[in-house]
Order: sequence, then structure tokens, then C-alpha cells
Amino acid sequence: MRVSWHPEAESEMIEAARFYDRRVAGLGSDFLDAIDTAVVEITADPERFEVVENEIRRHRVKQFPYCVYYRSAADSVRILVVRHHSRHPDYWKHRR
Repeated sequence: MRVSWHPEAESEMIEAARFYDRRVAGLGSDFLDAIDTAVVEITADPERFEVVENEIRRHRVKQFPYCVYYRSAADSVRILVVRHHSRHPDYWKHRR
């Protein structure tokens, strides 16, 4: 299955990894590993995770206060958001 990233989602992921690495050396890598695991789980069974709006689904990231929001098609997944739980829930709604 092909995975594509909205540019802002990719930026959010990188910024969060940098933040965690500044706090504790290596924690940024742990965060990226958790995101990778989430994406693998999403691509293995995109319909498994809850629908939050229309066809957009959400997967909670293990060990970090983040969710990955995505849209799936027959042969692809589009990652729309890597959202910290404290961010406003609607800030990303313009993304497609």
C-alpha cells in the first residue's frame, strides 16, 4: 500500500521529534519509531481505526500524546495530521 504525507503532517512529525530530542537524547527517535509503527498498523488494516469525520480516521500513537489522522483509498493511505492531544481539534480541517 502506498503512503503519502500532507506536507504539514510531515512537518508536525519532524518538529515533535526535535522537541522530544531536546528534552531527552534519543526520545525523538523513539517518537519517530512510534509514528512508524502507527503507519504500519494503519496500512495493514486501514478500516480498523475509528472514523472521526466523513472518511477520515484516527489512530492513537502508543506511548506519546499524539494521534495520526488519515484517509484511505483502495491502494493508498494519505496521512493528514500528526496531532498532539492538546492542540485544538479542528486546526487541521483544511487539509486534504
